[in-house]
Amino acid sequence: EYGASLSPDGALMAYVSWESGKEEVYVQTYPGAGGKWRISTEGGREPAWRGDGRELFYVSPARQIFAVPVERGATPKFSLPQELFDAGAMIPSTVNRNRYVVTRDGQRFLVVTRQGLARVGATTVVLDWLAAHGKR
Repeated sequence: EYGASLSPDGALMAYVSWESGKEEVYVQTYPGAGGKWRISTEGGREPAWRGDGRELFYVSPARQIFAVPVERGATPKFSLPQELFDAGAMIPSTVNRNRYVVTRDGQRFLVVTRQGLARVGATTVVLDWLAAHGKR
């Protein structure tokens, strides 16, 4: 298991597990024993919660971003995953951390993508800029 993401209220933990034989997103009550639910249906990783905990997002193996509506209560209920958009330009994953972030309202995403093989121009770093411009 890896890639844990705690719900905003701290009651549910989303994570990735290989227990089905492939990477899938699961949610279980936190802390301690309680309910456990498989969220993704065709593989998934990088779970992230919407700010109010009413939606869970994840990335499919084909780099699509999915949303799963969550009905909160004594026993949470998870709807079927809905594809939001194709993030095919997303960089390949080399570490177990999210390659995207979502706004608190779940309406906008910032996705780390690749821009082809073009070279990036030189970068100049100016140290102590204020002193160099007589501002100190």
